[in-house]
Amino acid sequence: MNKLLTLGLASLVLTFSAGFSQAENLQMDAGGAASVTGMLPQAYAQYTNREGINLQVVLGQTLTRSVMMLGADRLGSSVVPPPAFSAMQRGVGPYASNAEQAMALSKNVRAITGLPGSTYHAITWERAGIESWDDIRGKRVFVGPPAGAANMQIMGMIEAASGLVDGDYEAVRAPWGAAVQGFQDGQYDVLVLSAPVGQQSINEMSLQNPIRILGIPEERIGTPEWNDYVKAAAMSYTVIPAGTYRGQTNGDQDIVTASNIMWMGVGASMSDDMAYRLAKAYWENIDELKASNALLRTISTENPFEGVNAPLHPGAVQYYQENGIAIPEELMPS
Repeated sequence: MNKLLTLGLASLVLTFSAGFSQAENLQMDAGGAASVTGMLPQAYAQYTNREGINLQVVLGQTLTRSVMMLGADRLGSSVVPPPAFSAMQRGVGPYASNAEQAMALSKNVRAITGLPGSTYHAITWERAGIESWDDIRGKRVFVGPPAGAANMQIMGMIEAASGLVDGDYEAVRAPWGAAVQGFQDGQYDVLVLSAPVGQQSINEMSLQNPIRILGIPEERIGTPEWNDYVKAAAMSYTVIPAGTYRGQTNGDQDIVTASNIMWMGVGASMSDDMAYRLAKAYWENIDELKASNALLRTISTENPFEGVNAPLHPGAVQYYQENGIAIPEELMPS
């Protein structure tokens, strides 16, 4: 009897081990832990497990560098900012120093799905007396990391909202990890932070000292300048509802602001089967994923391809076609 029990337990352990060993490891580079580009991949990882993919999310990465690694087949997957990929295709911006290599590697990058990004919060201390974009003239403004796509998006947002460009104000570039502390230390007058709406750290900051959040004037939305910015920077816009942050002095009104759009990128060499399972894990669990974190509940799921500017992977194409989802012609792999 004991022998039979022992054999049965051994068989169970072997069966479990075999099933576990079949899971494929895949690294995904993602944004900061406090941003949607970090939170969403972490939440998504529990659903890729259901499809036999052990997704290892690495936070706080410079995504302009990560997309190069995708093209070089040195990374499994990454969150990709559309402006970064566009710059990579043209060998400009952060890729200007190795333009030919960047343009060649861009041809090896494929997309799985569009992903929501974070909302830009343009925060100033109430005591600073900055009540509108016009008031930032001559001021120091944090615009994101030097090598990332965020500073292009943030400076574009400021220009679209106000007509001001770098030089009218002083653009300060530094890593995201130093952003809040630098603001609290008085290193800049305006902190443009990429964060989900309702981020607790912003609420805590507002309770230390009252803050004001600068919004995009209603009359600027829909103008040619705004539409050009949205298209070029792959942006959308969202609303920070009134009452979101307790110490916000203009918190009695809805604040319209920009939000960035991302997409999930992989290398062209990824198997069709794995790409199919990545798309399936995301879209067949999207409602459960959103419900898993209050900061993810407002993310848009209307357009799977919003912001995507690379060809889809054939495995992802198969998933969408099987589920009757129309794919824009320009995203079909050649």
